[in-house]
Amino acid sequence: MTATIFVLNGPNLNMLGLREPHIYGADTLADIEQRVKAHGVGLGLAVDFRQSNHEGVLVDWVQEARDRARGIVINPAAYTHTSVALHDALKASDLPVIEVHLSNVHAREEFRHRSFVSPIARGIVIGFGAQGYELALDGISRMISPPSAQRP
Repeated sequence: MTATIFVLNGPNLNMLGLREPHIYGADTLADIEQRVKAHGVGLGLAVDFRQSNHEGVLVDWVQEARDRARGIVINPAAYTHTSVALHDALKASDLPVIEVHLSNVHAREEFRHRSFVSPIARGIVIGFGAQGYELALDGISRMISPPSAQRP
């Protein structure tokens, strides 16, 4: 049976390609979704890719992932720095979590330096642009695969 990974995206990521392309790149979220799903197929993973501007919807999806997924890749966007609710939901999921950010948040405004997600994430991918999602999928694939099935 193919393992499912939820790839969740927070507020304003639906504006990728339009919003500050000098920071976030020219790729749209649809472009990223297409590449991530194709990459998932190559890893033997099903990718359930979603985006919401609403914190409660993201919390609901994390709770859904507990029963429907083997792991979560999340770009919480602005909720990274504000959402205790998302932190608590991710922690309660008992799933491996990889946090993704397109830009290097530590090279930006001071308020972006604190993450409520990082303390419970098994890995963090920061500053690789859209490729960060694929790197996160590689990492989570290794986390959920038995050691004998991992590539060298």
